[in-house]
Amino acid sequence: MPIVPPTHSVERSLRRAGARIVVGLDEVGRGAWAGPVTVGAAVTGLRKAPEGLTDSKLLTELRRRALAPVLADWVTAYALGQASAQECDELGMTAALRLAAVRALEALPVEPDAVILDGKHDYLGGPWRVRTVIKGDQSCVCVAAASVLAKVHRDGLMAELGDGCPEYGFADNAGYPSPVHRAALEEFGPTEHHRVSWAYMDGLTKWRHLKRVREGAGEASGSADEQLTLGF
Repeated sequence: MPIVPPTHSVERSLRRAGARIVVGLDEVGRGAWAGPVTVGAAVTGLRKAPEGLTDSKLLTELRRRALAPVLADWVTAYALGQASAQECDELGMTAALRLAAVRALEALPVEPDAVILDGKHDYLGGPWRVRTVIKGDQSCVCVAAASVLAKVHRDGLMAELGDGCPEYGFADNAGYPSPVHRAALEEFGPTEHHRVSWAYMDGLTKWRHLKRVREGAGEASGSADEQLTLGF
């Protein structure tokens, strides 16, 4: 099926309601076992999007990497925010996502009047005015741009981290579950880049004693369902 290009429909509705600057937010790395969670923030205005722009997961790696520098020059403004693996362990994923998103928003050279957030859950909250859009990375231009920029940045970062521990295959799996990644964990255990509060640690007989349990945790970190359903 042909990919339906994203539009400015949601942004236009927010502008009609008084928002002058609208930013799109999207995250990557939520379901990974290693590495940071990254949130991209992009302001695009209402200009025609570069050809082929859509959710980063629907693009090949080659197409994403070619599109990212085009987007970086095309957008009005963009920024990236991250929460480290250690912060994901300490805070839990919802709080880590918010931390990464706040860092991205605060790094923007402009102050947004409204935020379009991919998904159905508002992990950002006030003081920002937030509109959640399910599959916003496919339907909204600014969210799609944030998606591609965040994905390409994080993939590159994971490849760099993988230079120091090539057994885990970070350049190929970006810290997500894969046969190579699983085998390396079973043999060598988690690295400093791993989220050691995640559920996968329970299955590592030799290394499960290294699992971190957050005190008073109100959410399950990296549940098995999340790890299986969130792709890279």
